[in-house]
Amino acid sequence: MKFIIQRNHLVDSVQDVMKAVSSRTTIPILTGIKIVASEEGLTFTGSDSDISIESFIPKEEAGDELVEIKETGGIVLNAKFFGEIVKKLPMDTVEFEVVNHRQTIIKSGKAEFNLNGLDPDEYPHLPQIAEDKTFTIATDLLKSLIRQTVFAVSTSETRPILTGVNWQIENGLLVCTGTDSHRLARRSVPITLDDSENVQAVIPGKSLLELSKILDDSNDLVEIVITENQILFKSKHLLFFSRLLEGNYPDTSRLIPQESKTDITLHVKDFLHSIDRASLLARGERNNVVKLATLEGNSVEISSTTPEIGNVVEQVQCESITGEELKISFSAKYMMDALKALEDGDIVISFTGAMRPFIIRSVNDESILQLILPVRTF
Repeated sequence: MKFIIQRNHLVDSVQDVMKAVSSRTTIPILTGIKIVASEEGLTFTGSDSDISIESFIPKEEAGDELVEIKETGGIVLNAKFFGEIVKKLPMDTVEFEVVNHRQTIIKSGKAEFNLNGLDPDEYPHLPQIAEDKTFTIATDLLKSLIRQTVFAVSTSETRPILTGVNWQIENGLLVCTGTDSHRLARRSVPITLDDSENVQAVIPGKSLLELSKILDDSNDLVEIVITENQILFKSKHLLFFSRLLEGNYPDTSRLIPQESKTDITLHVKDFLHSIDRASLLARGERNNVVKLATLEGNSVEISSTTPEIGNVVEQVQCESITGEELKISFSAKYMMDALKALEDGDIVISFTGAMRPFIIRSVNDESILQLILPVRTF
């Protein structure tokens, strides 16, 4: 195998596939990146058996030569060392050659590295996926979907199914839900599925976070393929596979209150900043609890107290308050996470009592919903 490549393309592809490589794998060859040179271009693969990422660099694109293939072939190189080497090569072009017994020579300018490689035939094959349930989403919308739901998944392995985001497709609507049983984040978008039947998949939160890091901010379409135990995201020169979580996702629709006793409308940024300030003195407390109380004249009082440190009180002006008086306590962190997931503008917070879950929605966008369970403090 022998090729010459522009360093920036090499670095981008290697960094993308590195996101799937784990140093803690029980399969030694998976600590490496598989590189295959073909007549069409270069393919890089990284995997930890839960996530697999394949990045392709074509020989040429838009009339520019990206890689010059002199000899086809393949090799598996240690991801950690190879990743560090390509980042620090001195020149813009890199010459790559595999000689006897998988000895790999990497040259750039006056720097020359020799790495011992492994047999690419021993590298596990990527999942073969039947592409009968496919749909497309714009890249920037997909990144928003992930950002607005993945933060609410559980980090505890006691209920593994809750460490993933539930994707449900029904009647042309994709509904993404994340919950850790103390809070819930939901976002829905209309899609066109080739197959009209309903589809459900629980995608590990970790997979979605890694996918989001790789995707660029564009409105290019990402093709998504869902099977029984795998999901595949296909963008321009990238394949991202993730296994799905097994088990039944709880029916979260029953958690969402259908009516409210108190509705507060206010500006999301003003409210977020006041919660942030109130949480400054609550950080040592369990769950950093802040309190909210409605006041006369369309305002609310945000407060928190930590006996050994002190207390903070702040009034926030609201657009409107309707319904019953209210005093409620909740986690500042959960509230700030939820508010950051909503777009800028006005929000409505709907309460059904001091000990019942409450929901937060954007005034202008019904597709995003955040739910938080209050904390008992009195």
